[in-house]
Amino acid sequence: MTVLVTGGAGYIGSHMVYALVAAGEKVVVLDNLSTGFDWAVAEGVPLVVGETGDQPLVAKLIKEEGVAAIIHFAASTVVPDSVADPLGYYKNNTVNSRALIECAVKGGVKHFIFSSTAAVYGNAERVPVTEDGPLAPMSPYGSSKLMTEIMLRDAGIAYGLCHVILRYFNVAGADPELRTGQSSKNATHLIKVAVEVALGRREKIEVFGTDYPTPDGTCLRDYIHVSDLAQAHLDALRYLRKGGASLTANCGYGRGYSVREVVETVKQVSGVDFRVDLAPRRAGDPAQIVAAADRARTALDWKPRLDDLPTIVRHALGWERKLALRNR
Repeated sequence: MTVLVTGGAGYIGSHMVYALVAAGEKVVVLDNLSTGFDWAVAEGVPLVVGETGDQPLVAKLIKEEGVAAIIHFAASTVVPDSVADPLGYYKNNTVNSRALIECAVKGGVKHFIFSSTAAVYGNAERVPVTEDGPLAPMSPYGSSKLMTEIMLRDAGIAYGLCHVILRYFNVAGADPELRTGQSSKNATHLIKVAVEVALGRREKIEVFGTDYPTPDGTCLRDYIHVSDLAQAHLDALRYLRKGGASLTANCGYGRGYSVREVVETVKQVSGVDFRVDLAPRRAGDPAQIVAAADRARTALDWKPRLDDLPTIVRHALGWERKLALRNR
């Protein structure tokens, strides 16, 4: 039985592939390499360059590789970009996902794990937010993911496609062995940007909004180590294979850090006092979003091991240094 990983050459997907290989799984990757890198895919794992919306290609992969499970990461993920280009996001994230789900159903794929986001909650009324909380996305990115969640649930009811939807909070860090990490140029993730500034690859970091209703006025987020997130997917796959019913689960630690706190942690871990500029709020950013992650821990038996902000930052710094050597 083969696991198809879409977006497997990207940041989170490449960590997933390493985790699957370590678990003894047979894996094939589908990625258009728009933001991913062929060198990020674990050695020996086939990489097919193409689109998730290319149904003839996907159908061929499912049949020839004997795909029994799909882990779907491929997506556009930058909130401000989605505000500027909503139709592009709906095409890549929603239309292409619909095509992939249809191929999964027609190809007899048994299990489907979907990479969703805490952005489906919008500006949560209660924190920490539970999976049953109100869904009110503030950006086309969040809406595009929620639409896919709805399609996947309906496909599960109509066609019996068993699935797990994992709603990520803020993913950060890098593989502790530094085999892969966040490698995209012009990334917008806070820890990635702060680390680049600390290492002199950017002039400054901007803090977007200091007047939010939070303790220090800056946005509050739940940061999860990318390796713990990959483990949650492994646990979800094992859960489905044991006959578990379709479910939705948050992936976070249940603890929020403000933008100011993250910046100070990067300064402390790196030993660099870098430039920080204050800027107006950014469209689509909720004030705070922190996970209630009990369901993942209980239903999936997920046991995170890297729940520590300085560790996340240290791994991100290590990867950034290695990436600089690769890009010379």
